[in-house]
Amino acid sequence: MANASAHSIDGASVVITHRVHGDKHDEYERWLEEITPLCRASAGYLDWHIVRPVPGVTQTYTVIIRFDTTAHLEGWMRSEARARLIEKVLPLFVGADDFYISSGLDFWFTPAGARAKLPVRWKQYLLTWSAIYPLALAVPLVVAPALRLAGVPPGVPITTLAVTAVVVFLMVYVVMPRYTRLVQRWLFS
Repeated sequence: MANASAHSIDGASVVITHRVHGDKHDEYERWLEEITPLCRASAGYLDWHIVRPVPGVTQTYTVIIRFDTTAHLEGWMRSEARARLIEKVLPLFVGADDFYISSGLDFWFTPAGARAKLPVRWKQYLLTWSAIYPLALAVPLVVAPALRLAGVPPGVPITTLAVTAVVVFLMVYVVMPRYTRLVQRWLFS
């Protein structure tokens, strides 16, 4: 029988940082176009986000990839296709292929030993708070009436469960990826 934990949906993320020579960004972007479809075709792939460098400020690309299980993520990271493409892109790097794998909610915390530049905590706090506040005001105005229309009886625990589920979904998949890109210069300065 296969290892059950390898097939459980526990979620896993990898944060990859590539510091690219200043005159090699176009070549790196073309390389991303080559590796992206291969990664997306891997078993268990969920999503991929790229934080591009701020011109004149940094040369570091941060790629965040999520898979449904740690086993699937590690399978991609150790794949021959990835190894071949990393070997191809190494001459464009100032440093190495630096990455950190985490599972579950570990992704939200600063990884020990990670070399990626992370924003200072007070900026993380302000950014998160400024995104959650309007959602905390607006989402209940939509979700509570929708629950009543669906025949769900009024009750704080059920309404709160639905509201928090929607807020977290919006934060993770809609708001924060776009918001952090919008304010990345301030966030990392």
